[in-house]
Amino acid sequence: MRISARNQFRGSVLAVRKGAVNADVILDLGDGVQLCANITNEAVEELGLQPGREAVALIKASMILLTPDQDIRISARNRLDGTISAIIRGSVNCEVKLRLGAGRVLTSIITEEALKELDLAVGQPCTAVIKASHVLMAVND
Repeated sequence: MRISARNQFRGSVLAVRKGAVNADVILDLGDGVQLCANITNEAVEELGLQPGREAVALIKASMILLTPDQDIRISARNRLDGTISAIIRGSVNCEVKLRLGAGRVLTSIITEEALKELDLAVGQPCTAVIKASHVLMAVND
């Protein structure tokens, strides 16, 4: 299967914390990087997600917020620190690539206006902020 989500990160399920309807699935990407996905309990069962299971986190580029403030206080569960490695400008939106380390690159789509307001530039440290409910999970059968 091919998918349009720009951000696809392979990892191993570290933990599954079930609630009444949804569960938090913690995916270990290695090198101390973790992602939290909040999905339904039904999806957890259908995908067979349990500690040790290999899985892929999928995140649309437009669902990723960027901030140059690494100390920002925000309710989003996922914060990934990196360095801006590329900016591809458009007339309305631009693509910002964030190098996370270990060869991982995260792509975010933000407006040109936001790029200017945040004064983002290549080589600058930056934090990606992602709500757990915006992370999709996939497994190979």
